[in-house]
Amino acid sequence: MQRLADPSQVAGLSRFFKTGPGQYGEGDKFLGIKVPGTRQAVKECWKDLTMEDLEECISSEYHEVRLAALLALVEIFKHSKSGPKLAPGVAGISKEQCVQFYLSHTDYINNWDLVDLSCYPLLGVWLLDKDRSLLYDFARNGRTIWEQRIGIVSTMTFIREGQLEDTFAIADILLYHPHDLIHKAVGWLLREAGKRDRAALESYLKGVMPDGDISVMPDSNRASSRYRSMPRTTLRYAIEKFPESLRQLYLSGKV
Repeated sequence: MQRLADPSQVAGLSRFFKTGPGQYGEGDKFLGIKVPGTRQAVKECWKDLTMEDLEECISSEYHEVRLAALLALVEIFKHSKSGPKLAPGVAGISKEQCVQFYLSHTDYINNWDLVDLSCYPLLGVWLLDKDRSLLYDFARNGRTIWEQRIGIVSTMTFIREGQLEDTFAIADILLYHPHDLIHKAVGWLLREAGKRDRAALESYLKGVMPDGDISVMPDSNRASSRYRSMPRTTLRYAIEKFPESLRQLYLSGKV
């Protein structure tokens, strides 16, 4: 990764990932490596990595090195085995160890790309046949917006398996979150759910919040359909693939 560093790219990446004072990536540092370069480095070395290597990289001050650690962890997870009686896998690390490592290092998963490129191919896949309350806890009680984003984006794996219920339920937890990055993530996952089942998405959008979640809704909107009260960014993302005439009806509140 150090050899791939390109100082001419640092300023642009710093602006793109909002590293200025008061911005969501404040203080993060870059080597100037685009994602394809990071993926190539990971491809060349992930089979030889140890947990100590991953520990060193995930705690790096450089954004791209943390991303490399996460992408390598995903590769190790994909090729590893589950269960105490099975060989751990190519890198000598089991799926359980990958998940434990991921969950114990969320402090370093601290920007949207680090979340989006790692959580669903690892945590989402791991939870396909398991209890998913962990994701609900991240959404409700995450210490950072990044843990909360993990809660919703991890459901991408479920959507791809035709399982939409958790996406809609976790979307309700985060629907009135104050941060734009959560609005975008919720809208994105709703859109993906709608690509699998538009009728289910429309039912969600036209419905009202369950009584158990009503405390998160602004008082003035408690009798409104979700699509009329949700953040505009979330709605625009959610209905992006609708026919234009239907999209305009939602945007004008006339559905």
